[in-house]
Amino acid sequence: MTDMTDPILVLTTGGTIDKLYFDALSEYQVGEPIIARLLAIARVTQPFEIESLLRKDSLELTDADRALIRAHVAGAGASRVVITHGTDTMTATAQALADVPGKTIVLLGALAPARFAESDASFNLGMAFATAQVAPPGIYITMNGTVFRAGDVVKDRARGAFTRKG
Repeated sequence: MTDMTDPILVLTTGGTIDKLYFDALSEYQVGEPIIARLLAIARVTQPFEIESLLRKDSLELTDADRALIRAHVAGAGASRVVITHGTDTMTATAQALADVPGKTIVLLGALAPARFAESDASFNLGMAFATAQVAPPGIYITMNGTVFRAGDVVKDRARGAFTRKG
């Protein structure tokens, strides 16, 4: 059984959750990770450690980036890992993590930047933290108020939501 006092490792990789927008035309750049601020606002008392691994839009992630994420997760001492990620290729990264044994790995993103008042980022992060604490080892995605097994989810771009396959 996982020692609940062991910190949850939070890896940031970029994506919409960390985007900064500068004008009405949606020009953006991935900014500094905002996760520490979100966790402080939520008054999280569960121990955690944050590491910034990448700062990219997920459409810019390469196979080498996914291999880096996988190697970092596999080599980490933490048995519980939460990964912030862009939503467009989150399922591809989840697939790259599929053979990492003995860890509960939860990916989350946001469909609107965390800096926006009406963002889903905080809720998705809360779901990810809860999942990391109670789910058995495996790969999960927490989006839209749902915990998905990583191999059982797709992003429905038309609806702007994640749904179960099939």
